[in-house]
Amino acid sequence: MFGFLKKKIKEITSKISEKVGKEEKEEEQEKILEEVKEKEIENKKTLNELLQKEIKIEEESNEKELEIEKIREERIEAIEKEQKTIKKEKASLIESKEKELEAKELEIKEEVGKERKKEEEEKSKEEFEKKIEEKEYEKLEKESKKLISEEEKKMEKKTRFKILKLEKEIKESDINKLENDIKISLLQSDVALDVVNKIYDELKRELVGKVIKINEIEKVVLNSLRRIIFEILNQESINLEKLIEENKKLGKPTVILFLGFNGSGKTTTLAKLAYLLKKKGFSVVIAAADTFRAASIEQLEEHAKKLNIRMIKHRYGADAAAVVYDAIEHAKANSIDVILADTAGRSHANTNLMEELKKICRVNKPDLKILVLDALTGNDIVNQCESFNNAVGVDGMILTKVDVYDKGGAILSAAYTLKKPILFLGVGQGYEDLKVFNPEEVLDNLFKDIEQV
Repeated sequence: MFGFLKKKIKEITSKISEKVGKEEKEEEQEKILEEVKEKEIENKKTLNELLQKEIKIEEESNEKELEIEKIREERIEAIEKEQKTIKKEKASLIESKEKELEAKELEIKEEVGKERKKEEEEKSKEEFEKKIEEKEYEKLEKESKKLISEEEKKMEKKTRFKILKLEKEIKESDINKLENDIKISLLQSDVALDVVNKIYDELKRELVGKVIKINEIEKVVLNSLRRIIFEILNQESINLEKLIEENKKLGKPTVILFLGFNGSGKTTTLAKLAYLLKKKGFSVVIAAADTFRAASIEQLEEHAKKLNIRMIKHRYGADAAAVVYDAIEHAKANSIDVILADTAGRSHANTNLMEELKKICRVNKPDLKILVLDALTGNDIVNQCESFNNAVGVDGMILTKVDVYDKGGAILSAAYTLKKPILFLGVGQGYEDLKVFNPEEVLDNLFKDIEQV
C-alpha cells in the first residue's frame, strides 16, 4: 500500500538533502582550505623564527670562538715576549746570578705550566659551552617539531569536528530550485494540483530559515511532510456507534445514505458496513434505492441473504425516495437500529439522477451521507467530491480498493477537497475487509519503511 507515494516522498527528501548538503559542503571545504593555508603560513613563520634563532646562536658561537682564539694568541705573544725578557736577563746575569737564574727559570716553568693549565681550562670551557649550545639547538629543534605536530593534530581534529558538526540554514532559494521536482513527484502520485501547492507552500514555510545539521536534513524534511499530510487527513471524526446509540435513546433509527459514481463499490461497501454493525450488536435493514441500474437489486439481495439481513425493495424504475421511506417506516415498526440505503451510481453530468438524490435527502433527511470513492480513480476524485458535495452535502467518505492502490495521492486529494472525515478504507473483497480509518496508522504505513524504499 502506498509504495509509489513512499518512493516519491523519498525522492523529495533526498533531492532537498542533496541540494542543501552539496552547497554547504562546498562552502565548508573552501573555509577549511583557507584555514589550512593560514595555518601553513603560521607554521612557515614559526619555522623562520626558529631558523633565525638558530642562525643567531651559530653567529654567537663563531664570535666566541674568535674571541677565544684572540685570547690564545695574546697569551702566546705575552709568553714569547716574557721568554725574550728572561733570556736577556739570563744572559746578563749568567755569571753572577746562576742560582737566581735557576730559581727564576723554575719560576718561569711554573708560570708556563699555569698558563698552559689555564689555556687547557679555557679550551675545556669552550668545548663545554659548545656542547651546551648543541644540546640547546637539539632541544629547540625537538620543540619546534613537536609544536608543528601538535598544531597539525589540532587543525586535523578541528577540521574533522567541523565536518561532523556542519550545519546549514535552509534558504528560500534552496527550495525554489526544487519546486518543479517536488510538485511533479506529488502529481505523479495522483495528488491533485491544489493539494500539491498546499503541501509545497507548507513545506517551504516550515523549512526556510531553519538551521539544520547536514546529516539530519532528510529526517527534518520527512517530519515536516508527515505533519503536513497528517493535517490534511486528520479531519473531525464521526463516532458512528455513538451516533446510533444516541438515536436509539431518542427512539429513532439511524439513516445512512450511500452515494457515489458507478463502479465505486457502493453496494459491496454497504454490505461490509452491515456486517460490521451486526457484529457489534446493532440491528440493520437494507434499502435497495438503486432502481436504475440493471441487476442492482439482485446484487444487493444476494448480500442481504448471506448476511441474514432484511432488505426493502421496489420494482425497477420506482421512486428511490419512496424505497428509503418504506425502509425507515419498517425500522421504526420493528425497532431496528440502522437503515443502510443504496443509491444509483451517478455523475455530475446526469442531471435527473442528481435531482433524484436531492429528493431522497429532502424526503428522508438521512443522518449520514457517505460518499464511496474508488481510490483508483486518481485525480478525477476531486470532481466526484465536489459534484456530490455541491448537490447534497457529504458528511464522510469511504475509499475502496485501497489494497491495490499503490499511488496513495487520491486519499489526500479527497480529504483536502471535502474537509470531511474518511470513515473506512476498503482493503479487500471479504465482508471483514473494511478497516476503520486512522490517519496515524496510514502515516506509519507510509513513512515507517521510507528509508529502505
